[in-house]
Amino acid sequence: MSLGLIIECIVAVLLVITIGYCYTLNRRLSRLRSDEESLRATISELITATEIAERAILGLKSTAGNADRTLGARLGEAEEVSRKLTDQLGAGEEVLDRIGGVAERALDERAPRTSASSSGFAGARTYETAAEGLAAGIIADQNASAHMPAETYADPAPKAQARSRTSEIREAANESAARLERFRRQGRDRVA
Repeated sequence: MSLGLIIECIVAVLLVITIGYCYTLNRRLSRLRSDEESLRATISELITATEIAERAILGLKSTAGNADRTLGARLGEAEEVSRKLTDQLGAGEEVLDRIGGVAERALDERAPRTSASSSGFAGARTYETAAEGLAAGIIADQNASAHMPAETYADPAPKAQARSRTSEIREAANESAARLERFRRQGRDRVA
């Protein structure tokens, strides 16, 4: 064998090895290209999802801002209503106290007139003054009954019940105002 043939055989073997390596490299490159295409599709999907998420976040921020403004307005209205209710309860309690005082005075005035007229002591008073006293008592009773329930002047116990009822209403209003304030603070803390 000649040296030239040996060199050509070595070159042929090296060429076969190179062709095999090129074939393997070509397969790897084609897989890489297909992976690159799927990677590009994945990246484009990721970009689309990111844009959708950004829009959703902006929408959520807008909705949260609207909800915060609406909640703030409603809390303000609720505070105003609570304040008005508290004022009205105070005024109602004052009116109830005045009505109770009028009823007590009417009962006090009616009791002596009734006992004096029933005792038959007409010598000290004339018929005219007795009639005037009786008419005044009837008018006072009518005025009192026109402005308050019949139980109020019939028995002093309902006045205490009415006062306790207004106290309960006042306590409930104060409790609701306190809850409203706590709810408002929690809303501020969440926003912050």
